[in-house]
Formats: sequence, C-alpha cells, structure tokens
Amino acid sequence: MHRAPEYPPRRRLVLIRHGQSRANADGLFTGLLDSPLTDLGRHEATAAGLRLREEGLRFDAAFTSTLVRAIDTSRLALDALGQADLVPRRDIALDERDYGVLSGLDKETAYRRFGAERVEEWRRSYAGLPPDGESLKDTVARMVPFYLSHIESAAMRGEILVVGHGNALRGLVMMLEGLGPREVETLEIATASIRIYEFGSDATIALRRVIG
Repeated sequence: MHRAPEYPPRRRLVLIRHGQSRANADGLFTGLLDSPLTDLGRHEATAAGLRLREEGLRFDAAFTSTLVRAIDTSRLALDALGQADLVPRRDIALDERDYGVLSGLDKETAYRRFGAERVEEWRRSYAGLPPDGESLKDTVARMVPFYLSHIESAAMRGEILVVGHGNALRGLVMMLEGLGPREVETLEIATASIRIYEFGSDATIALRRVIG
C-alpha cells in the first residue's frame, strides 16, 4: 500500500554502503568481484535498517548495484525497516569501481607485484588508473548521468534509498557535496554507514547528516 503524498513532499536521499563482504574481511581489492556478505556484514545491514526505522524513514523507491553484497544489504536493511515489499532497481551504473589487475589481490601481494607507491596512487588518487580497470574519475563519469536521470528526480518527489559501494559512493558524494579531487581522495565511507541528504525545492542540499 502506498502512502498518501505529502505537500510539500519530503525530498530525501539516503546512501548506505553495503555491509562487510568476505573480500573486505580478507583485505582484498574487490571491485567488480561478486563477494558475498559475512555474518558481520549481514548484521551491519540489519542494524542499518533498524537505524533508519528509528529515524522515521519510509522509502518511496530504492536503487542498488547489480553486485550481491549491495543487493543483500538492501534486502536486509529494508526487511529491518519494515519495507520488505520494496524491490530496489538494480543498475550497473551503481556498481563498484573496477580495480582491474588489482582485483582479488591483497595489499601485500599487490605491493610486491606493482610497487607500493604505484598501487597507492591507483587506489587513492582521483585519476589513478590501474591497468584494465577504472579510476575514480571514470566511476564518477558513469554514475552521474544515471543519478541525474533517475535518482535525483525521484528524490525531489519523495524519500529514496541508494545502497552502493565504497568507491562508487565516494564519487556520488563528491558530486552531491561539490568536493574537489583532493578532498575526495581522503574521504572514507565505512561499511553500512548512512548518509542522509535533504533537498530544497531547487535541488540544493538543505541538510546533510552522516550516521556511522
């Protein structure tokens, strides 16, 4: 059952990073590897949904990537929130950054193979590009059109949930908050952390909160 529309509508966008994945727990560069949630990750996802319920949120639509760790996080969070019937739209535009040759490697192995300085440049810099992979700049370039075409317009009409990935969400936060490349390089988003944005009628951010 859909709730009656509010006037003016609540214009809210909530971003959640997926819970801990098996690759996270093993310290691997994950990227597009389809790593499932750990037991801790499932607990984190449920806890995020309970926190959203405490905040009084009720979503009109949801979006997630096509990767299982984000899909399962969205399902567990929505179940805990009491919106198990809301099915998120999945799209590859929201998938994690492709780490290319680093995918599946732990840091020590990557450092030995490619050199620590080069690996850290690929990992943290805005334009650093691992072979066969994406830079954060590339990730932003594929996400922003999807955000502008689908997510922003939905958020101007109601409350919207996006469940995504560390690097992909860094890129989205960069766009939303007008961060520069230097600022986004130091931005960290913890597993299952929540960012809440409230928009004015002109789509500018009226309020921002970070939980976790």
